[in-house]
Amino acid sequence: MPDYYDIGTIVNTHGIRGEVRVLVTTDFPADRFKVGNTVYVATSPKTALTIQSVREHKGLTLLTFKDYTDINQVLPFKGKKLQVTETALQPLDEGSYYYKDIIGLTVIDEQGQTLGKVNEILSPGPNDVWVIPRSGKSDILLPFLKSVVQSIDLDQKVAHVIVPEGLIDDAD
Repeated sequence: MPDYYDIGTIVNTHGIRGEVRVLVTTDFPADRFKVGNTVYVATSPKTALTIQSVREHKGLTLLTFKDYTDINQVLPFKGKKLQVTETALQPLDEGSYYYKDIIGLTVIDEQGQTLGKVNEILSPGPNDVWVIPRSGKSDILLPFLKSVVQSIDLDQKVAHVIVPEGLIDDAD
């Protein structure tokens, strides 16, 4: 069974002819949402859909799918994630990573102490933030910056970091 990766969420329908509004979450919308591409709706079982049309409207991407021409056919997809398989993922530039590669990494600071494992990635602004939970303490929110993340070894599943002063409050 292939792995699936989120590329957006169907937030609503648009009109009565089977068009849906998609909140895009991929960094590659032009590649992911092309006419003829296959995407999957995160239903059980997955529903494979072929994109028939793509257009932008008020900050959202509007899609129609082959053989889905009525609002009643797409209404069950409202609120569901759109996904692609791993074969649709493209190679990234050196120093760039998919979230799937970062989540689960063990993070080690400059003193060699293990801070924990990345369990979530936030995208609040110009850079991502890794969330590293700690038992009985507040989560570490580590910015993904070159000055902080010194190295990532995907084979060893480890990241070496320099923790900015004042980032970790051990008082709590």
